[in-house]
Amino acid sequence: MQLSAIALGVFVLLVTTRAIFSYLSIRNVQYADQLVSQHRDWLESTLGIDDSDELRNYHRLTTAMDELESWIGLVAIVVVIYGGGLSWAVDIIVATGLSTVLQGMIFFVGLAVAAQLASIPFRLVSTFGVEEIFGFNNQTPTLLIRDTLVQLAVSVGFVAILSGAVLAAIEQLPTLWPVAAWGLFVVFSLVMQILYPRVIAPLFNDFEPVGDGELRDAVEAVFERAGFETSDIYTMDASRRSTQLNAYFIGFGRTKRVVLFDTLVEKMERAELQSVLAHELAHWKEAHIWKQFAVGAIQMGVVVAALGWLIDFEPLYTAFGVPPSATYAGLLLAVLIVSPLLQFTAPLSNALSLKHEREADAYAAEVMDPQPMIDALGRLADENLANPFPHPWYAKFHYSHPPIPERIRLLQQRASDGDVTGAAPQPPAAGDD
Repeated sequence: MQLSAIALGVFVLLVTTRAIFSYLSIRNVQYADQLVSQHRDWLESTLGIDDSDELRNYHRLTTAMDELESWIGLVAIVVVIYGGGLSWAVDIIVATGLSTVLQGMIFFVGLAVAAQLASIPFRLVSTFGVEEIFGFNNQTPTLLIRDTLVQLAVSVGFVAILSGAVLAAIEQLPTLWPVAAWGLFVVFSLVMQILYPRVIAPLFNDFEPVGDGELRDAVEAVFERAGFETSDIYTMDASRRSTQLNAYFIGFGRTKRVVLFDTLVEKMERAELQSVLAHELAHWKEAHIWKQFAVGAIQMGVVVAALGWLIDFEPLYTAFGVPPSATYAGLLLAVLIVSPLLQFTAPLSNALSLKHEREADAYAAEVMDPQPMIDALGRLADENLANPFPHPWYAKFHYSHPPIPERIRLLQQRASDGDVTGAAPQPPAAGDD
């Protein structure tokens, strides 16, 4: 089959984008390997990583798995779209005689189910292969099946509602639907800040308010130092699935909460845990959630504007053999074309997140002194086998948190008023490797 210029252009866009990010991943692995070899002593003395080969092997293997899944996913998309699968699916759905909105809901729900099913082999290999090898996995096959079914049900529900709402807007507001879709995104994002911590997350994990005892005393001490009233601190049974450590802040108003993984509570010293908690409180104090929300809304405004133009571009439908009346197929094709826009503009949104994380680290150092936060970062890197030395260009596109050596160096500067003798190593600038 001879491809039209549009179809060929979309193919080149998708493959080129994937190739660029694969190249960055390869360079990231090579760069990390080089710097890990150079700074073995610092990794052991500061981060407690006494087996840097294990760190490198985990990074290599997880990167290889991510790349394999990404390329197989791209091949599947290309085969379906360019092999006639898209037009075949549209023909079957159109034959039902349902309204365009209902057709689109069936179409996108089918895609969601297919994507979930296709991800299962990779989840199995990652969970019971890679994570098991490196001692992270605590998940049983039964729990994985349950998680998959619950995640599928949640995905189907949200996809059906959102796709139906967007397609209805396209049908009822043919010229203004991007504005309606943008408004829907804003409302949905706000609702998710309420629904996720209260409804969705408890479907997968148990959350317990921090009760009386040593942990509660430690939490109250941090809140008192930070000038907050103690509330909304929960522990989560993350150990049911993994040994890795984490904590996060989510929500606003009465739904806001700080969540501490039980693995974090178990493996960190109290001062380290208090520093992590102070870091999370900074996101609350500095309104980082709202600032990130505003940036996301602006970004989505640009995206829906691009989708609005593409969905009305009839040659796009012709290039892939689908009728212009099947706006849901056009929406899918438009999303595929616009997706690289989100990937290539990631450094813009990451820059704000990096700023917020540095502010949160500084706040934790102010509330608890720098050293406990330095120790906490070292323990997180050691327990999670996190790559401490990402390639600068890879980090621009993928890292919402500064690399751990940078965070430690800034904290050491605060601790010593600029004297950075023995500080975290300074990786070379991009292009120096």
